[in-house]
Amino acid sequence: MKIQTKLAFFCALFLSTSCTHLTHQEKMQWRELENLGIRDNDQNAVASPGGAAALNILPGIGNFYLAAGNGGDSAHWVYGTLNLLTWPLSILWGIPEAAIDAGTINKREIIYYYHFDSKGKIEFKKLEKDSKE
Repeated sequence: MKIQTKLAFFCALFLSTSCTHLTHQEKMQWRELENLGIRDNDQNAVASPGGAAALNILPGIGNFYLAAGNGGDSAHWVYGTLNLLTWPLSILWGIPEAAIDAGTINKREIIYYYHFDSKGKIEFKKLEKDSKE
């Protein structure tokens, strides 16, 4: 195998497997929240997309930040280690991946708040009531 083919395969592997995703149920809950006017913004962020992206200039540090933060996703310990082992090439996929994943982690935390936290449930019911009026 040529080195370019190996490199292309390696990049495709990382791009396809190292992202945090919302489940189908979470996507439906997120749409419901958006319909009520709730958005993903800095006010309720637990992970900074810009910060995670900037930290991933260093080998895997942005992923370690996402793994250890308030809304930590433990899979990012593995992603950070893999990015560390493939640095400096990992900068190509690591920076955008960290920014996208931070946004997804923020959405998960917002979903959790409005659907499972007692204060959030009360706010959610009030928003639903207001939207029906």
